[in-house]
Amino acid sequence: MPSAAHPILVLGHKNPDTDSICAAIAYARLKSILDPERVYLPCRAGLVNRETEFVLEYFGVDSPMLCTDVSPQLQDADYRREKGVEPGMSLRRAWHTLRDRNTDTLCVVDEGDHLMGLVTVKDLAGSSMDGVDERVLARAETSYENIAETLEAQVVAGSPAGRTVQGRIVMGAGTPEVMEAAIGPGDVVILANRADSQLAAIDAGAGCVVVCGGARVSPTIRALAQEKDCVMLVTPCSPYVAGQMIVQAAPIRHAMKTQDLVTFTPTTLVETVRRQTAELRYRYFPMVDEENRCLGLISRRNLLNLHKKQLILVDHNEKSQAVDGLEEAEVLEVVDHHRIGALETAGPVYFRNVPVGSTCTIISQLYDEMGVEPDRATAGLMLSAILSDTLMFRSPTCTDVDRRHADRLARLAQVEMEQYAQAMFDRGGDVSGKSPEEILRTDYKIFSSAAARFGVGHGYFMTEKNLEAAMAALTPYLPTALAKQRLDYIFCMFTYIPTSTTRLVMVGDGAQELAQRAFHVPVRHGQAVLEGVVSRKKQVVPALLGAIKQGL
Repeated sequence: MPSAAHPILVLGHKNPDTDSICAAIAYARLKSILDPERVYLPCRAGLVNRETEFVLEYFGVDSPMLCTDVSPQLQDADYRREKGVEPGMSLRRAWHTLRDRNTDTLCVVDEGDHLMGLVTVKDLAGSSMDGVDERVLARAETSYENIAETLEAQVVAGSPAGRTVQGRIVMGAGTPEVMEAAIGPGDVVILANRADSQLAAIDAGAGCVVVCGGARVSPTIRALAQEKDCVMLVTPCSPYVAGQMIVQAAPIRHAMKTQDLVTFTPTTLVETVRRQTAELRYRYFPMVDEENRCLGLISRRNLLNLHKKQLILVDHNEKSQAVDGLEEAEVLEVVDHHRIGALETAGPVYFRNVPVGSTCTIISQLYDEMGVEPDRATAGLMLSAILSDTLMFRSPTCTDVDRRHADRLARLAQVEMEQYAQAMFDRGGDVSGKSPEEILRTDYKIFSSAAARFGVGHGYFMTEKNLEAAMAALTPYLPTALAKQRLDYIFCMFTYIPTSTTRLVMVGDGAQELAQRAFHVPVRHGQAVLEGVVSRKKQVVPALLGAIKQGL
């Protein structure tokens, strides 16, 4: 099975249209068939518009994952994927775990792996050096099982399961009379191999008696301990060593740090981590998921070895239209049908650019070239993209290649093209309930020249009612959008498909003069009618760029 740890992301431009979304899905499916050892993940760089929603719903395809920034994240680093430890673990076993894992930090988790706190080497050292406290095991609610494990002791009487220390730590010495006076109920008593001392401790109500040196405990004493509900342990340690080690039986919850924990998720940007940890002296930081479940540990050293996100760009090749962080990712391929813009890559890439009406026409060609027949849903997605981008073959960008592939895809998708296109454009033209910003971003791109930066939005409508509603909602918002985006101009195309006519709305100082120079039509009150103009890529943007150049 291919690994999903570092998938190759297939994604289109910002403010994606139907061609951008469908191209990402269709090409990711083709690449997965041709290269099953890798994971190809279709993504989207913005919200799905209503036209695309209709397409995905019609063919039962899920919307791609949203990806608006490909800057390095913590999941792109080789962090320590280590399990957390339970809070009842003894300090001694925690020390051994730190040594075995070659780390200085442990994540303490509950039964559901949710992060509770952290334990470091410093915390363990502090627990041992803070001074002598004969009630430390009771305060820490230390289990008898931890004591047996820490002292490598054998249980010879009583049951330690579920029981915790209630009294002090007492080193047994002196006569039985002295011991009886010194021992209280629930105390943990450390003894040598004298039988009279063992009997005295049991009679005094000790909760646990630790017999050192591996000494044999007589059946009579074991029976009495059982009767008095006293746990008896036999350890190979000497009384001195046992006295030194027993405090290490305390559970790590007694020493762990729980306040002001600095945690990160796999999607946290690396730059954010560097900034937040610059002045912190900790070596490791816990990684958690959205539900605070522990995933492992990350250190600043891990950030030196990052796996750049690998991308395949579809339906665009300009940095201004790409997701944020593109310069920190690795572009592997570009499949597009637009003009070649400014995009620099670190190395050579596969670049497929064909002058056809839709990126999905190119991808359909690739399916044919590779001898792969798309399934019904994939064929339907590619057909929808071709119909959308060519405006049902009315756009001047449309070619015979687009028509030929659309006919074949319609048969595979089992749809009647005219009826399907009508329903698709009707859904896409419906702007009811949308904010002006949402309407603008339905299909919107930003372009740059030496003298200006401008945005061009495009809406397609099968009914005049939808067109008028979109213009009424969007036109008053355009000055705000212009200032917010810091552009020189914004042009919005409202294309009425049945007559192949576009009503162009514009804002920006000098936008009207620019439109007059570009299209040779009268412009009144920031609007113009462009007969026979339906293509942003072939008819509007080149004309605007030419007019800008003429004005220099």
